[in-house]
Amino acid sequence: MMTENENTPRMPLIGDPAPSFDALTTQGTIHFPEDYKGKWVLFFSHPSDFTPVCTTEFMTLASMSDEFKAMNTELLGLSVDSLYSHIAWIRKIEELEWNGMKNVKIPFPVIADLNKKVSSKYGMLQPNVSSTQAVRAVFIIDPNSVIRAIIYYPLTTGRNFDEIKRTILALQKTDAEHCSTPAGWCPGKDVIIPTATTCEAAEAVMNSDNEDEYALDWFLRFRKDK
Repeated sequence: MMTENENTPRMPLIGDPAPSFDALTTQGTIHFPEDYKGKWVLFFSHPSDFTPVCTTEFMTLASMSDEFKAMNTELLGLSVDSLYSHIAWIRKIEELEWNGMKNVKIPFPVIADLNKKVSSKYGMLQPNVSSTQAVRAVFIIDPNSVIRAIIYYPLTTGRNFDEIKRTILALQKTDAEHCSTPAGWCPGKDVIIPTATTCEAAEAVMNSDNEDEYALDWFLRFRKDK
């Protein structure tokens, strides 16, 4: 006989394939991740429609949607509210003005997860916070449908989508150039390149005359941004 813990889906981790699902959204039914192959996806949950913090987040994301589109990144939202609640809330958001934004259109689909199947698969429901609302979860999923980053925020704290955008850009940079990004990295800044793994290579690093690379020490090497 299975215990309650055995019946509870394991929360997905960085490096896992994104759990698959079919869901009804404000833009029709989607099949995930099949419909998003070849795209980066910013998949996020919000606690509830018609709540203040969530409203500011949706207005911000709507205003940044073209920036994410230019990064080959699709936006996908979710809460455990109904489809009709989502539609009514989205229509109300379009009437609001805040922080220089007004008449914003929500261009991305929002999943109606009344049965909580999708939010349960992704660990968006955390009982110590709420049994009826999803936390502010963020999943960054790459074009191969692999989870690359997971961020959780409490119900009271609105997300910084500039930082989330920076994280996606950093992941895209490291994938393209086989490097890492240092603290506070943003496009245009130097990147970290692999550490020497032998004594001979460490010696060569410290005596390199490559003008595009420099080392603070044998284990901390940088490459100038291309």
